Amino acid sequence: MIKTTLLFFTTALAEIIGCFLPWLWLKREGSPLLLIPAAFSLAMFVWLLTLHPAASGRVYAAYGGVYVVTALLWLRWVDGVKLSVFDWVGATVAFCGMLIIVAGWSRT
Repeated sequence: MIKTTLLFFTTALAEIIGCFLPWLWLKREGSPLLLIPAAFSLAMFVWLLTLHPAASGRVYAAYGGVYVVTALLWLRWVDGVKLSVFDWVGATVAFCGMLIIVAGWSRT
């Protein structure tokens, strides 16, 4: 379960970086060269999703819970936005949902 969770967090980070860099280019007038690492990061995101042993729908469902947590941590650490109690509770619920789905992988 720990290996799967860490893989999900790595996957979420690759997706967020792959989307954040083009955002910097478009919204903050960054260099178009940001698209190169963005493309690499998004390709890595797709590849990382293929490393899970479960059916793709289950992987996407479980990944969504980790993505919520990772996105909120990105919001806090990169964007500098203070998270509310509702953010933390929602992240906890989403993460618990991921744990429940992953726990059932070996039983199907």
